[in-house]
Amino acid sequence: MQNSAISTLATLRRRARRQPLAAVGLLLLLLFVAGGLAAPWLAPYSPASIDLIHRLQGPSLAHPAGTDELGRDIFSRLLWGARLSLAISVSVVSISLALGLAIGGLAGYVGGWVDTALTTFAMNTFLALPGILLAIAFAAFLGPGFTNLVLALAIGGWAGYARLVRAQVMSVRDREYVDAARALGAGGLRIFFRHILPNIVQPILVQAAIGMAGVILAEATLSFLGLGIPAPAPSWGAMLNDARLHLFDSPHLVLFPAAAVAGAVLGFNFLGDALRDELDPRTRLELGL
Repeated sequence: MQNSAISTLATLRRRARRQPLAAVGLLLLLLFVAGGLAAPWLAPYSPASIDLIHRLQGPSLAHPAGTDELGRDIFSRLLWGARLSLAISVSVVSISLALGLAIGGLAGYVGGWVDTALTTFAMNTFLALPGILLAIAFAAFLGPGFTNLVLALAIGGWAGYARLVRAQVMSVRDREYVDAARALGAGGLRIFFRHILPNIVQPILVQAAIGMAGVILAEATLSFLGLGIPAPAPSWGAMLNDARLHLFDSPHLVLFPAAAVAGAVLGFNFLGDALRDELDPRTRLELGL
């Protein structure tokens, strides 16, 4: 057991040296996830606790990231904001991925007029407009709130997953092992989940990791515009919006939330790149993994 642990640590150190960005991304994600999950225990103050006597204070031992214009502790709000961003990103990617697998898998496997209808009238229609504009439109129509924000972002993001799944399904649906399963009498759902999906999951995982970064950035954008989670919820985007008037006299109000958004987005992007390198046999050979 001890030799196995030492060997695993040596392998991780070797891969970290060969892929330093992957190691940085994993560290950023560990901080992001740990901060979000443990926010109730790590946050020194309530994220909505107002203390006007100590408003707009800079970083100190009592308030590591300072206080905002209402005297609320920024570090506590950053931790609870990470919790909120994590919940939204996981929910949005899960819904978008489920829709993408269903619609893209159906279009790629069945083909014919079904593929034409789903690709031309559904996927291409949503892909013709920028996802963030669709999200803004739906968020403005549905109104602020966690559920509405998740639905707005999922509606604007499912088409990219569907197009990727369709392309991957079309590349493997006529392989020999699929034909063999079909000849043995396997049904369409069994063929898809047992024989096709395991062979196309690698690029989908990479896209999902990168999609998490996009969702965090989109959520911050919508909250900055006032279309996200309503106050007093500690959203990173809303914190940036509240800090606009104090950009020069209290720059810490902008720096810490902006660093949190940038760190989370970079972490997921680096993770996506690492997954792509890890799951691609040719890249593994080039890197000697």
